[in-house]
Amino acid sequence: MHSAVLLIEFGSIILGLGLLGRFAARFQFSPIPLYLLSGLAFGEGGLLPLGASEEFVATGAEIGVILLLLMLGLEYTASDLVSNLKAHYPAGLVDFALNALPGAAAALLLGWGPVAAVVLAGVTWISSSGVIAKVLGDLGRVGNRETPVILSVLVLEDLAMAVYLPIVTALVAGVGLAAGSVTLAIALGVAGLVLFAAVRYGRVISRFVSSDDPEKLLLVVLGLTILVAGVAQQLQVSAAVGAFLVGIALSGEVAEGAHTLLSPLRDLFAAVFFVFFGLHTDPASIPPVLLPALALAVVTASTKIATGYWAARRAGISVKGRWRAGGALVARGEFSIVIAGLAVTAGIEPSLGPLATAYVLILVVLGPLTARYTEPLAAWWARRRTPHEHAATEQSPEARTQTPVRD
Repeated sequence: MHSAVLLIEFGSIILGLGLLGRFAARFQFSPIPLYLLSGLAFGEGGLLPLGASEEFVATGAEIGVILLLLMLGLEYTASDLVSNLKAHYPAGLVDFALNALPGAAAALLLGWGPVAAVVLAGVTWISSSGVIAKVLGDLGRVGNRETPVILSVLVLEDLAMAVYLPIVTALVAGVGLAAGSVTLAIALGVAGLVLFAAVRYGRVISRFVSSDDPEKLLLVVLGLTILVAGVAQQLQVSAAVGAFLVGIALSGEVAEGAHTLLSPLRDLFAAVFFVFFGLHTDPASIPPVLLPALALAVVTASTKIATGYWAARRAGISVKGRWRAGGALVARGEFSIVIAGLAVTAGIEPSLGPLATAYVLILVVLGPLTARYTEPLAAWWARRRTPHEHAATEQSPEARTQTPVRD
């Protein structure tokens, strides 16, 4: 009987996610807010709480995080990451200062303590690579001059995740300073070793994993990723970081083939992950944090636009391209929820999960709008100001002296 209920509940979840995804695609927006809302509807305090399938969904959610980071790693080669780090690290520092610090300050102002401040800093810092990539494709901007700048900022954030996630994992686990330092040293050492091996022996690793049979390639890559993620978690580093490093180590045709094969699985389990996060958030806990979430969303949307504008100006992009770059970076999504999920699982701060949910819901909807309309609005504002400034110049005493006024 329990097995039948499990199948019914989980089948209903998957079917519902598929229908929500089709609905979102029809209106050309990200399905992430719909997945979160469905989790809220069927979780604690929701309309129809699930029981039998919750443990199964929890396992699926963990696999979802692993696949998200694996696919992210497959997007880049180790040499690309190293060259991006050398060329664009100032943009990464500006990104951190403008977007992580407001989250940390908000947590401290709310009285949540330093650990919650580190977590909320990550929530507000990391943009959604998935949402941004889709928006750029929908708007036909993949070939624009500002797009490499946008991607470089996202790559630097992804690199930072490899250092940030072990720190958060150690903090939320409540380990001491010495143990936390050891964990971070291990994480950095492993990350450095994998990057070195990927640059030096990437072809050898890819040849070992490679297979002409899609089934065998899928099984080897998926098995290796979950194994490495488990070992990383056992070392208290982070399963997500382990998966990310596996993705970086693979390159060439193997990476392309794995990306094609794993994309449907990634989409399935990532959707389950968002539902799982919503299941553990009581809808009644969101209204009290809605105002702080909205204020934080407004502030960090502005700081992301400023980040993109500054990075594009540094790269010599035109003013229009600078505004487009800034507007494209606003969306937050999967990684903000991943980071908040670490704190929620550890029970760090009860209000952190609801605030993160509301924050992501706001910005995952606002992000595509800012990507589309930031540059036109900036151009409209510039045109609106120009006639006033011109009129003021003509009416000034200096202007009247230089240019005779005719009756």
